[in-house]
Amino acid sequence: MIDFEHVSKTYETHNSENVALEDISLHIDEGEFVWVLGHSGAGKSTFIKLMQMEERATGGTITINGQNLNKIKRKKVPFLRREMGVVFQDFRLIPTMTVYENVAFAMRVTNISTKHIKSRVPFALSLVGLEDKMDRLPDELSGGEQQRVAVARALVHGPKFIIADEPTGNLDPEMSMDIMQLFEAINKVGITVVVVTHEHQLVHKLAAKYHNRIITLAHGLVKSDTADPLVAEEYAQLAAERGYEDEEFV
Repeated sequence: MIDFEHVSKTYETHNSENVALEDISLHIDEGEFVWVLGHSGAGKSTFIKLMQMEERATGGTITINGQNLNKIKRKKVPFLRREMGVVFQDFRLIPTMTVYENVAFAMRVTNISTKHIKSRVPFALSLVGLEDKMDRLPDELSGGEQQRVAVARALVHGPKFIIADEPTGNLDPEMSMDIMQLFEAINKVGITVVVVTHEHQLVHKLAAKYHNRIITLAHGLVKSDTADPLVAEEYAQLAAERGYEDEEFV
């Protein structure tokens, strides 16, 4: 499903280079639920941007659904993106559009037929429990409900996997748990889910319950991966050599 093979990403600045990711190798299977943890600056945002092809890797190979992102033609990028649903921290809903229109808009921009939209949008909203609020505007909803609309918008295409970027960053703890459990339910129907977050305590609470995989990033490296205990040993050795002092999650 998702393969990173010795992937690096360096951003050039006027006087120096900023290494965002360094020699990252990992594999995410179809149908897997993976948490990607890390503090600010760990490389989480770059990890997402590379999968969405908002950025290209400086080195290494990224393969998604069998497609080598190093070789994919620009005209095929929109088709790749339709295979993934993305949920953002700030919801990104259009304030003048109703719940129905916000979700439908994601399909209209890709020239989906009106008939298909009319069947898919109510179905997507029913999956997130908002079928009774299709005519509401975003500011008439709670933060948790707005994020559910964003999840419905990500699901409406029937994507093969979901990427969630800090999806609980603007929510209180109770709503955060609600949204995270919604992602668990989505995964249960066979959709691959990758949630990128810094919510350490919430992640470990849910991972213990649902036995999810946790990948932790630090300094642009994979610090640990519950699917591969050797990763932590390799990181510890490298961190000691470089003098990294990692901030602990609290």
